[in-house]
Amino acid sequence: MGKVTARIKVTNWLDSEMQTMGARKEAPRTVETDALVDTGAVKFYLKKSVIQQLGLHPIGEIKTRTIEPRTVFSPVALEIQGRTGRFDVVEVPDSLPNIVGQIPLEDLVCSPRAFPPNASGLLYPGQEP
Repeated sequence: MGKVTARIKVTNWLDSEMQTMGARKEAPRTVETDALVDTGAVKFYLKKSVIQQLGLHPIGEIKTRTIEPRTVFSPVALEIQGRTGRFDVVEVPDSLPNIVGQIPLEDLVCSPRAFPPNASGLLYPGQEP
């Protein structure tokens, strides 16, 4: 079974707000990285190392039926394929990929089919390389 990945740009939302208000002179902390596009996931998940690079702060915790409780971090601006939205971040260990789940995909009006096949090695489930 194949997988669909996308290049994403993630920006610390609070940094952007503070810069807009004149309380921050530096550019907002931003990371460009790859993420797994997973319609079986619900939220937006980032590796611990990416969260640290962005300087995000814990704001809560979520409990699910399928994984142990996870820490939720302050919001980010997520840009994917030229579309941007604001999302809270759920932490995952560095051993897992960054994941864009169903809520961000729907909010950004993306679908896995919006990602061109075979561009930069993108594959759809069941598609041969």
